[in-house]
Amino acid sequence: MPMHTLNSELYWLTLTVIMTGLMWLPYIVNRVIEIGLGTAIWDPQGITQTKVTWADRMMRAHANAVENMVIFIPLVLIVQLAGLNNSTTALACALYFYARLAHVIVFTLGIPLLRIPAFMAGVIAQAMLALSIVEIMV
Repeated sequence: MPMHTLNSELYWLTLTVIMTGLMWLPYIVNRVIEIGLGTAIWDPQGITQTKVTWADRMMRAHANAVENMVIFIPLVLIVQLAGLNNSTTALACALYFYARLAHVIVFTLGIPLLRIPAFMAGVIAQAMLALSIVEIMV
């Protein structure tokens, strides 16, 4: 069976998807600790108010990460399908991963002044990909 390796863009996309997919875990562990496993599982109304603010912030950061995947994933796939991979697109994908990681951490911890720069770094990474696609940036 031949070995296949991912290029940089697909590698960072994969890590970003995995990270985003796991962001909810600490929140759920907190819910189980706060209200017990049975109550956490049996919540037909989806009422998930927590006793700690970090958990609420983490869920908002997760929702924001999911919303931004709608922009990031198609850009990476367009780069891939069009064969536009280059050092700029590879850098943009790595930057996006670390920006989203920083965003969830600073948002969850409630660190003032760092949340917006972390978010904007992700937006800049998306812009780098988009500009590379329309061949403004090489």
